[in-house]
Amino acid sequence: MCLGIPGQIVAISDPESALGIVNVSGVRREINLMCIVTDDHPLEACVGDWVLVHVGFAMSRIDEAEAAATLKILAELGEVEPELEAMRLSGQA
Repeated sequence: MCLGIPGQIVAISDPESALGIVNVSGVRREINLMCIVTDDHPLEACVGDWVLVHVGFAMSRIDEAEAAATLKILAELGEVEPELEAMRLSGQA
């Protein structure tokens, strides 16, 4: 199953392509940030944001409390480890 899993953007890696590094429970991965960039929230403002990551894209911004609650629920359901392993196997940044 593919899930949107919470992660925190820690750096912008390629501004021209709107790519950034996200930390998802200790796994760092380069993802596309285009879906969360707006005129009111430019790319450089994304560092520190919590986002839902799905198939290499930050799909939406969420707050830290929602991220923690979502990770807790996913862990209880046993869904976090398979997603993190998939991220590890698909390449680290």
